[in-house]
This record gives sequence, C-alpha cells and structure tokens, in this order.
Amino acid sequence: MKKILLTTAVALALPLNVYAADEKSEFVEGDATVGGEAELGATVTTGNTDTSSFKAALEIKQELSNWENTYSFDGTYKKDEDEVTAKRYYFEVQGDYQIDDVSYLFANTNYEIDPFSGYDYASSTSAGYGYRFIDTKRMSLTAEAGPGYVYQKYDDDSAETEGEDYDASAVAHIVVDFQTKIGDSAKFQQKFVADWGSKLDGRSETSISANLVGSLAMKFAVVVRYDNKPLEDVKSTDTETTMTLLYGF
Repeated sequence: MKKILLTTAVALALPLNVYAADEKSEFVEGDATVGGEAELGATVTTGNTDTSSFKAALEIKQELSNWENTYSFDGTYKKDEDEVTAKRYYFEVQGDYQIDDVSYLFANTNYEIDPFSGYDYASSTSAGYGYRFIDTKRMSLTAEAGPGYVYQKYDDDSAETEGEDYDASAVAHIVVDFQTKIGDSAKFQQKFVADWGSKLDGRSETSISANLVGSLAMKFAVVVRYDNKPLEDVKSTDTETTMTLLYGF
C-alpha cells in the first residue's frame, strides 16, 4: 500500500504588540489542580484488503504552587496486511515555574521510539525562558527558547552505515504555540517545535477540534516532522493526518 504524504503550508500573522488582558486564562480550568485530555482514533479494514491503524494520546496538566506541569503520551500504530508500516511512541514531561503572569522558566525532557526513522530511540532535554504574548479566555500565544541536548541511538543498519552507535549534539530549542477559539464550540491550534544544532529537527502540528456533546469532541490534526539531514533511505519529511475523538477531564 503506497504511502500518501500531505504537504501543508500554514502562515500566521503575529501581532506586533503584546496583549494586556483583563482576564487571564487559567492553566487548569476552575478550581481544579489537575486536568487533561484523552485522544483515541482507529481504522480497521477487512476483506480484500486487511489494514488497521490506531492513534492514542494522553495529556495531563497539574498546578502545584508556582509550578505548572504537563505529562504527555502519543502513540501511533499502523499495519497493512501482515506488515507493520508505522509505529511511533512519544513521551514528554515539562515543568513551568511561574515568574509572573506572563513569564516562566521551563524544563523539558522527552523520549521517542520510531523504528522507521533509522534510530532505536531518541531523547532530548532542554530548559529556558517562556513568555505569554497573548493570554485570554479565547486566545493564547506563547513562545519558549533555551539550550538543549539531543541524543539519538542508531539502529543496527544505521550504525553500520554511519560507523558509530549514536548522534548527539547541543541544540537551540524553540517552541511557538498559538491557540484560539472558533465560536463557542471549536478550537484551532498551531504549534511549532524546533531543535537546531548539528542539524535541524522540526515539528509542526495544526489541529481543529469541535465539541460534540459534553466533554467529548472531534479532532482533526496534521503533523509534519522535518529533518534536514535524514539518514540513508529515510525521507526528510514525514506527515501524519488523523481524525480522533477527544475527551476532556
């Protein structure tokens, strides 16, 4: 089964002035100290063609004094006939220490397993400064920047080709996250993440979610991953398009 790549271009016009909002949106809504979202999607086809694909994600947010912590998991699995054609598992933890209403310090670590990338696993750690340019009930725009370190363990074939077991480098870690409500029941989000060191690894996620009933919503997302120095037989751009159910708690 041929893989179809969807190429997207997204342009956002960012305001030149910082918004000073009378009402600041909360990290966890209401008086709760813990909240989150669970995401699930699946496609199964049998008969002339046997295919199956699964997408699952979980994000938990926690308020603890001046700390705002986020714990995330994202998993994708696809099988065509008897062959696994996609498998990716991603774990991330981030802690934000609030300096004031618009400024914070962050520390982030993540771990990814993707056997189709040419690596057994990859991990990165970063820390730095974050700023909320917009923070209202309907719209938010945040940016983060700081130094980091990326470690990528080659699989056996890549290690033989590269002549070493791993690739590691110091990087500049940058995140830009824009979110806005569309009407009363839908939300648009555009997030860019980049690690720039000996090479550039970037990720863009564009999503629209619409409320169905209560805490249940439908989410459409396009994720584009980019590596400007891919390994042999690995494409520089990888695209993932999903339609999932989203439950907030």
